Amino acid sequence: METTRIKGLSIAALGVLFITPDALLVKITSVDPVVFLFWRGLLLAISFLLINSVRYRSRLVSEMRNCGWKGLFCATAFAMSTLGFVVGMKNTAAGNVLVILNTAPVIAALIAWLFWKETLPLRTWAIIVVCVIGATIMAIGEWGRGEPLGLFMAFVAATALASNLNVARSRPDADMSVMLMFGALMLAGAAAAAGGAQIPSLRDSLFIALLCLVFLPVAATLIQIGPRYIPAAEVSMMLLLETIIGAFLVWLFLGEVPTPLSLVGGLIVLSALAAHGWIEVSRYRALRTQSSE
Repeated sequence: METTRIKGLSIAALGVLFITPDALLVKITSVDPVVFLFWRGLLLAISFLLINSVRYRSRLVSEMRNCGWKGLFCATAFAMSTLGFVVGMKNTAAGNVLVILNTAPVIAALIAWLFWKETLPLRTWAIIVVCVIGATIMAIGEWGRGEPLGLFMAFVAATALASNLNVARSRPDADMSVMLMFGALMLAGAAAAAGGAQIPSLRDSLFIALLCLVFLPVAATLIQIGPRYIPAAEVSMMLLLETIIGAFLVWLFLGEVPTPLSLVGGLIVLSALAAHGWIEVSRYRALRTQSSE
């Protein structure tokens, strides 16, 4: 059991590391959001198809069938979380979106408890609460007024993310990451219908390709696999690390200096996640020592 938890935490953490350049590369590009969403969805769909074709080869179709209706749900939720995040960012202050997205671990834990009667250890709840507080402190510096649509879509993104990971968690025997290509196609289709099927400049095309053909497909695949080994709430909690590293990359390359509150909040989240990892590794080592005696 502890070996499985360590594996799940490692997979989720690696996925988060791959997704951290997302904010930087989005800021670097100058295309309209609907154009960005179209290419993001289309290139992700191609990437997911290639990754899963290599992973499963002739068994890919049967693996998709094994996901059943829950796989289609995960694909739809993946599309909704991406759409909610982008639309939310365009219609309200970034701080508003971050505060709402930071509730995803709590939403995930509540969904797991309500629908699957899955409970979390008290130590995990404590880490989640500390992480949410730290991430919220980071966002307070950017807190501002926004349109109701932006706030609503940010909540949609948080709920869709939490729901996706929980449904994936409910079927540990199925690899829901093989269904993400359909969610990406939904996103591309919706963006195309809104006029997003336009060719960006060469500069923007290179950055979008780097993000959607390298970083995002690997990140999304690993994060989607994570709930097979650990609760959805813990995967959502690991995603809070993206806020910190993403902000650091934006500061490093674009010169956007974090506010003092952002630094304090980031330190809280990093400390909490480090403590969580140390506790789990210590418990794993202790159990191995006991079993070997």
